[in-house]
Amino acid sequence: MDTQLTKKDLYESVKTLVELEDKPHIHLCQHKLFTLFSIAFQYMLFRSTKYPGAYIIRIEDSQLADKLAKRAKDPLSRKFLQALLLPRKYKYDNSYFYLDFFHIGSWQLTNNIPKEKIRAALTIKNSSSKPMTEFLTDDPEDVVEGSGSINISDLPEDYYIRLLRESVPKTITIAYNCDFEDTYKVSFPFIKEKEEKAFQGVNISSDVNFDKLEK
Repeated sequence: MDTQLTKKDLYESVKTLVELEDKPHIHLCQHKLFTLFSIAFQYMLFRSTKYPGAYIIRIEDSQLADKLAKRAKDPLSRKFLQALLLPRKYKYDNSYFYLDFFHIGSWQLTNNIPKEKIRAALTIKNSSSKPMTEFLTDDPEDVVEGSGSINISDLPEDYYIRLLRESVPKTITIAYNCDFEDTYKVSFPFIKEKEEKAFQGVNISSDVNFDKLEK
């Protein structure tokens, strides 16, 4: 298992998000995706105990969801997401968590949640340049309840989060190297900047552990 997030860093980071109650839409923009997921997910769990209701977890695709369930940086986030993978609805205290993906075809469950019951949403983007169209079926049109027939390829690239920002009072988006309108960027000081070093003509990230490379 990779190095776990320390209790101190996790506590201080969640506390930072709690103190940003006046910022409805937050963007976690650093590169440590599994670390940021643990922080944001723990915040969502905390928030759900204060504001019972429905919470949406929207992950780019099922492959990323599986990775997060195995590699999130704290055991509770891993265990919770593993339980949420199927049937994509899980009760926690007096709240319900729902899982869907960027592909509109997976939104049927979350579209049926009464809007007034949705308290917050967490969105996790991986690295796809066109996340809405990566997993199209043979028929490029999908139906969004109340919206008629929509051609996904014509939608804005950030539709997966834009739609949530328009209807959910609190959102957190995890996405590296991206910019979103009307969001407040947050960086955590214990996460080091991602640096690139030249090595025999190839750019290698500074956090690569050369001792673990196969010989």
